[in-house]
Amino acid sequence: MMKSNMPSPADQRKVLVAGATGLVGGQILQALLADPTVAEVHALSRRPLTISHPKLQVHIVDVGRLPALPPADEAYLALGTTIKVAGSRAAFRAVDLDANLAVATAAHAAGVRRLGLVSAAMANAASSTFYNRVKGELEDALKAMAWKTLVIAQPSLLLDYRDGLQQPPRLGERMAIPIAKVLAPLLPGAYRPVHARAVAQSLVRTVPAAEGVVVLASSALVRIGSEARD
Repeated sequence: MMKSNMPSPADQRKVLVAGATGLVGGQILQALLADPTVAEVHALSRRPLTISHPKLQVHIVDVGRLPALPPADEAYLALGTTIKVAGSRAAFRAVDLDANLAVATAAHAAGVRRLGLVSAAMANAASSTFYNRVKGELEDALKAMAWKTLVIAQPSLLLDYRDGLQQPPRLGERMAIPIAKVLAPLLPGAYRPVHARAVAQSLVRTVPAAEGVVVLASSALVRIGSEARD
């Protein structure tokens, strides 16, 4: 008798994703939809997605008033903005800290025990830099919760443009990306630029199997992303 390569029912994971309209979140969504061990993907979004798939269920939500979320095995947090887009530090904090933490809390209540987070290089709650401080505060808040697995991706500059994401252009990125591509081999691990797909692949590969808190610096994201292409 031939052995079936189809995943067993026990492998059919149910997953929540917040931030699927973003650069990394969109790649996370694509990776999960392509994974044969994932049965359901529940995307939490403020607006409809342009993608449809038999596995995908889109939930239009207000993260300030989240409903009870569907039961799931793991969740991925990729919500983020910039101070320029948000309009103020308080508005930035409301997205990058409060919204992510609200989804994490609701996901935990829905049974999620494995969590993947898109954070940032140099995240530190004691940082004098506001952006890094907020990212660090979120990491610390999530570490204080009872997760079986918490995987934190800390990418440096993302080597991707945001065309087609319904986001305003980021002039700084357009100037920095070509330079970063040239300098990448010379930069220390934590500062190594990385493609969004590599960040996504690193999370979806690590979250299902890891135990405890795992922090993936940019160099690790580049490596795992490269292995995913092979």
